[in-house]
Amino acid sequence: MTHPKSTHVVDARYMEPPEPFVRTMEMLDTLKPGEKMLLLLFREPHPLYKVLRQNGYTYEAELVSDGTFEILIWR
Repeated sequence: MTHPKSTHVVDARYMEPPEPFVRTMEMLDTLKPGEKMLLLLFREPHPLYKVLRQNGYTYEAELVSDGTFEILIWR
């Protein structure tokens, strides 16, 4: 899946925990310097935000009209 915000996308909207977290961390491990990834969820992942901050990542979250949180993550 590609998206205008990033070619690295984890669409976790229909996944059961902990799969969204696992997939997100796996994708982050593959990013090259300067690359960003996009996580799509139907809820805001506050526990993930803490882990991202602790590991030096920056993120921007946006709630779009269909109820999806689009979370752009980069280092």
